Amino acid sequence: MFKAICRWLFMLRGWRFVGKELTEHRRCVVVAAPHTSNWDLIYTIASFELMGLPLRFTIKREWMRFPFNLILGPVGGLAIDRRPRAETGERPSMVEAMVTLFDEHPDELAIAVTPEGTRSRRERWRSGFYHVAREAGVPILLGYLDYGKKEAGIGKVIIPGDDFESDMREIMAFYAQVEAHSPAKFALDQRFS
Repeated sequence: MFKAICRWLFMLRGWRFVGKELTEHRRCVVVAAPHTSNWDLIYTIASFELMGLPLRFTIKREWMRFPFNLILGPVGGLAIDRRPRAETGERPSMVEAMVTLFDEHPDELAIAVTPEGTRSRRERWRSGFYHVAREAGVPILLGYLDYGKKEAGIGKVIIPGDDFESDMREIMAFYAQVEAHSPAKFALDQRFS
């Protein structure tokens, strides 16, 4: 029901989606940027639903219990388990836990990640999405919401390689052209601009 409402709002407000041809990648990490408004979630869910990409997002496993699982599961919530390992007592890193999700879902899994980590302005992006994709052997899809053009979708595919800095510069160059809902809250990672 929530997804149907999202689709309706998406079309009612005159948005369009682009990059459907890039959704052939059914196992991937999807960068969701810019992330400056609560509206971003609505448009993201709607656009990926319309493109047919089974987009998921990670959430602490504690939030995927009843009754929250009834809301979060259907809109794409995927429990992430970072409990200490029985054999070592150490907690896996977020990257390790997400790579494990790809191991557990061998068919289709597209995980959305917001590297800014918050809707507030952040001068440095978290790079875990890159390391997850590289270790899981999956591509990175550059998902975006351009409020100036009323456009949502996938703009580019990055295959993570051995040159992290070069790939990150390419990612920043792509997002430099995108208009956020609240431009003052959006910043590129200056280390790679």
